Amino acid sequence: MKKSLYILFSLLLVLTLALAGCGQKSDNTSQPQTDTNNQAQSPNDNNQEEANAPEDTAPEGYVRATNPDAVPAAAKARTDTIIIGMHEPKGVFTPWFYSTAYDNYVLSMVFEALGRVDKDGTTIPDLATWEISDDGKTYTFHIDPNAKFSDGTPVTAEDVEFSYLVYLDPNYDGRADMSVAQIVGADEYTADKEGKITKVDGIKIIDEKTIAVTVKDVNALTLEYLTIAVLPKHYYGKDFKKGDLEPIKKLNEKPLGSGPYVLKKFVPAQEVVFEANPNYWRDTSPRVKPKVQNVIFKATTDETNLQLLQTGETDFEEGISVNRDNLDQIDAMGFLDRSMLLNNGYGYIALNHQNPILQDVKVRQALMYGLDRESAVYAYSQGLANVIDVPMTKVSWGYPDEAGLINYNYDHDKAAQLLDEAGWKMGDDGYRYKDGQKLKLYFTASSPNPVNDALLPIAKENYKALGIEFTAEQMEFNAMIDKMEKGEYDMAFLAVGLGTDPDPYGLFHSNGGTNKEFFRYSDPKVDELIDKGLKELDRDKRKEIYNELFHYLNEQVPILYMYQRYNMNVISSRLEGFEGEITPFYDFTNALPGVTIRQF
Repeated sequence: MKKSLYILFSLLLVLTLALAGCGQKSDNTSQPQTDTNNQAQSPNDNNQEEANAPEDTAPEGYVRATNPDAVPAAAKARTDTIIIGMHEPKGVFTPWFYSTAYDNYVLSMVFEALGRVDKDGTTIPDLATWEISDDGKTYTFHIDPNAKFSDGTPVTAEDVEFSYLVYLDPNYDGRADMSVAQIVGADEYTADKEGKITKVDGIKIIDEKTIAVTVKDVNALTLEYLTIAVLPKHYYGKDFKKGDLEPIKKLNEKPLGSGPYVLKKFVPAQEVVFEANPNYWRDTSPRVKPKVQNVIFKATTDETNLQLLQTGETDFEEGISVNRDNLDQIDAMGFLDRSMLLNNGYGYIALNHQNPILQDVKVRQALMYGLDRESAVYAYSQGLANVIDVPMTKVSWGYPDEAGLINYNYDHDKAAQLLDEAGWKMGDDGYRYKDGQKLKLYFTASSPNPVNDALLPIAKENYKALGIEFTAEQMEFNAMIDKMEKGEYDMAFLAVGLGTDPDPYGLFHSNGGTNKEFFRYSDPKVDELIDKGLKELDRDKRKEIYNELFHYLNEQVPILYMYQRYNMNVISSRLEGFEGEITPFYDFTNALPGVTIRQF
């Protein structure tokens, strides 16, 4: 990469930080993120790996501060409070309805599930243990006899049943899709809009602490689907009636769960304040009683979060961009630890397939070839991320064989040829037309966002040269999400934190939650391969299916693949207990209850 390019765009990246993450498992869909830290490196193929190898490297793993006693006075004065800097949550604090990774960080503090993701990505007991019948269709959950919610009431099988029923409600409009679990009787319950069916045949309460769920067919992800977050029926179901979810939604900012912390205050765009749950019911793995009484999630931006760490106003930042400028500044402060790991996710440009222009695969391929992604990614990451051509991370066992993948290296002529073949002909005014329609694309950009800062100038220049009228509008992240949910966009940059399994149902299946919410993409072959992968239990055979699927998605480009990079958490050396506790599958919220504050 030319050093002149580095100099040109490094100005865009001074003090820019990143925002991403992954959260508590409550469904099998993926969470949109602004992304500006926390994505993984994953080269396109063996030759591309050498071509895209970063000129600057940084140690992977946990790097201790060089001068741990240099913690700012403001931070030292907080003896019972940890302040975590992150992008502002949207304020939808129930597992049923949240839509961003930042809300999910809050959920992970407040709620627990029947099962949770362990450090290696496997599902382990949380609120319950379980047994599976010999035919693989009945899952019996045994709730821990000591489990209780933060108001002191016990967690019961009725709470579990209620939590399932909300997902299956006829008017449920959240991001999860519980129908994929194929619970016996669920379709009938959901189809009944008159409220005549009040139970699901496949959900049986055995006793106060035991519940059994029977599914129609064996599925590789059934356990992940069923180990949902459990919410108290006496609180969320007090005014609930089947078909009317508004009483539950009114409690979005007032969550009540069984987790290690309780939410005490939420100030939009400012902070979320937690206190240790006084009724937390356990002190053993996978969580412990909180060792620090108070935790605050403070809203930070790409312009402020390094500064706030430096002054001691925050103790931890989950979203600082992995680039050389930021690493140098972090190391220069002396008192900051940093944890860098390959991320289980990637950055991409979402496409709205409701727009007929974007329904043409040749147009989508032209947008890939016609965008100098390598320059944009290098400008953003300063060589600490790689361009990708498939929607999967090397962290996953489902990453496809690289032989035969299309490498969409920047090729203006190839892009122009594809647009010609798609019927978009260049006009005298320098723009392309088809059947009298001008080729226009509208990019909805979250701001501040260093990825967009690096990407948009290049995209405007590249696409203008192709004859595309490319217009970008910048706005706050949650405003962008609102527009995307309404379908009022053509293109938008996002990042995704993937689940522990390579199944991409939520992103690319016609009925996937994120897909229906943002992309509106539908391809029978994609649906067929995703369904086939879910029905196969043998991992080697599933890997073959996903190899075919990701090669096909490489060709079809339902979204524009951008990059994979590192996650980086930056931690004040006054905090102890994070080292070894964060993995690509296990975010910082899992470690927080066990963290202690070093006293000076």
